[in-house]
Amino acid sequence: MPSKTIKYHFSKHVLKKRRILILYMLFSSTSSFSQIDSAYIQSFDQEFSIRPYVYKKFTTLSTEINEDETEYYPNTPVGMGFGVTYKKYSLSGGYSFDFMRDKNRGKTKSIDFQYHYYGRSFVFDFFFQNYKGFYREDDKQEEVFQIYPDIRIVQYGIFSQYVFNNKKFSYQAAFNQSEKQLRSAGSFQLGGGLYYNNIQSDSTIMLPDNKLNNYQISISGGYAYTWVIKKNFFTSLSVSLGVNFGAKTISDFGKKAEVSPSVFPRFSMGYNGKDWSVGLSFVMNRIYVLHNNNMPKIALGTGNFQLSYIKRFDIAPKFLKHIKKELSQKTGFPSLRTE
Repeated sequence: MPSKTIKYHFSKHVLKKRRILILYMLFSSTSSFSQIDSAYIQSFDQEFSIRPYVYKKFTTLSTEINEDETEYYPNTPVGMGFGVTYKKYSLSGGYSFDFMRDKNRGKTKSIDFQYHYYGRSFVFDFFFQNYKGFYREDDKQEEVFQIYPDIRIVQYGIFSQYVFNNKKFSYQAAFNQSEKQLRSAGSFQLGGGLYYNNIQSDSTIMLPDNKLNNYQISISGGYAYTWVIKKNFFTSLSVSLGVNFGAKTISDFGKKAEVSPSVFPRFSMGYNGKDWSVGLSFVMNRIYVLHNNNMPKIALGTGNFQLSYIKRFDIAPKFLKHIKKELSQKTGFPSLRTE
């Protein structure tokens, strides 16, 4: 009996610590202690900001037969979100409203989680999508849509790249606007990703047994550049090209792996005022889950549009400072920062 009691209290203590750690990770950026060139990158003076934004997430399906390409789209509404940032700690969330969906494009059931982390030296992208129900535009008639309720897509993925010129080029300035790019600069980047894809269709798409499973490993490289225009305006473009190795099962990688291309573009533009900013961003990761000459080529495109407005304040609410202090004390970690 005593051993069970000890085990129970230990598990409860571990679970409590784990919850605190997860909350701490959600509320903060991962640390990076690399130095920056202050002639190129500058932090804002204000320590607290709010960010209302509108966004649209999507996962598209593309099939190509004899160079004839067909695009299938989910009917997902525009979403609205709100974020809070205190120094380098951020928390945000959003929600899509069903009444903003166009009923003429059919019904789509979806779960779409995307997290794009822009650190000093590394960029991380996490994906989880589950979509059922797609449509495509009629080739001959405008505002006429063909509905395909049988198409279902499930995708898990993680993508990461190392930013070489991180002392002068800032992804945070380009896509989060948590700091400011003072001079135009760019950087080479190198990385890769891991993916699992599942596509199901009763009759719309030609698939063996009406489904397709696919695991992929990618290696990619590219370049990112931000143009600073008259100090406060900017536009940024990043493109990474990759080679993906895919197979139906993990054990098939050494036997029947297929090689396919991939591309991951990012674009942003915006304006930074003294205590406010506005920005527009777009990201899309396109991979081929089937790239065989004997079968239709099938590609998935996962992405997000976002329009943000940021308002900065000199003084943060007291409860945010209290939360930060409590998390630091309970987890035993020092305050995290990025530079």
